[in-house]
Amino acid sequence: MTALIVALVIASIGSYLLKLAGVSLPESVLANPTVQRIAGFLPVAMLTALVVAGLADGDGDRHWNLEWPVLGGFAAAIVALLLRAGVLIVFVVAVTMTALLRLLVP
Repeated sequence: MTALIVALVIASIGSYLLKLAGVSLPESVLANPTVQRIAGFLPVAMLTALVVAGLADGDGDRHWNLEWPVLGGFAAAIVALLLRAGVLIVFVVAVTMTALLRLLVP
């Protein structure tokens, strides 16, 4: 659990520094195509980190918290990805499917 907290603190600091860099760096640096491409991947990486942290069991025994509703949401996300939906749409589909399955499946 301590490693998870450390990772979240590091991610938070990194996110803050990224925001600070966005307002502090000159336009010539931010207009660089490599910087723009990497910045495009950051939201996906952070969202993935949040999902993986949510799947962790939490007792420190390195087990995954995979229940049927979570697996159903994951399957719905895969279908949305195969249909070439955007990242936000994939996330909303997965969350909605997981919530519906948790509501319907005891």
